[in-house]
Amino acid sequence: MRGARSLKIVFFDAGETILHPHPSFSELFASVCRDAGHPVTPADVESVQARLAPHLMDLEHDPDDADARPYAGSSLDEDEARRFWRYLYRRFVAELGLEDDALPDALFAKFTDLSTYKLFDDVLPALHDLRADGLRLGLISNFERWLEELLVELDVGHLFDVALISGVAGVEKPDPRIYELALDKAGVAPDEAVHVGDSPTMDAEPARAAGIEVVLLDRHRRYADAPWPRIESLKELRAMISKPY
Repeated sequence: MRGARSLKIVFFDAGETILHPHPSFSELFASVCRDAGHPVTPADVESVQARLAPHLMDLEHDPDDADARPYAGSSLDEDEARRFWRYLYRRFVAELGLEDDALPDALFAKFTDLSTYKLFDDVLPALHDLRADGLRLGLISNFERWLEELLVELDVGHLFDVALISGVAGVEKPDPRIYELALDKAGVAPDEAVHVGDSPTMDAEPARAAGIEVVLLDRHRRYADAPWPRIESLKELRAMISKPY
């Protein structure tokens, strides 16, 4: 994937690219519900995810919910993050047919607990291979400031030469400026970088808008027709970025 200049840095997204709730979002969500006395299964949660997914950023449709304000960047401010996620968890709880005012707070606590998260098994081998090839590593993520602590807890933070976390940088995807800031911080030109992420709209499209080549990580085989180079595991990344355009 090298262009006129040689590749110098590989940027990665964080959530669902290098780390994830363990064992999964749906299993953890269901376990919090069961601990509160509600017989919810992971399949129930996945069904709600599928129904709500197209509407998660539409926060203006519920005039009776004080937290249903226009989306203002869920990772840019701690208070805004709590409001945003509590709103989404209330939507999930309502869709599950549950009446439990304490559940959104319990869910927020679970998904902001560092022990909830784990690296994917293919992450460390891929990062070490890239560094062995002489490449620098970077991180560009929509995440609250506590991602810095989480990366240290997962013993991976030291592997990244550059990190742009939206809760620290004050700008978040899909705004291409976060990619431009990452390039500036790394001191590289757009054609000297590749970005790896799992989302077409949050990773691939804005990275390309900033002039960065992209690799779409499609762990769940959702984007077979995507117009960008696509891999299903980070085990494939080293070979992919070695290919010519």
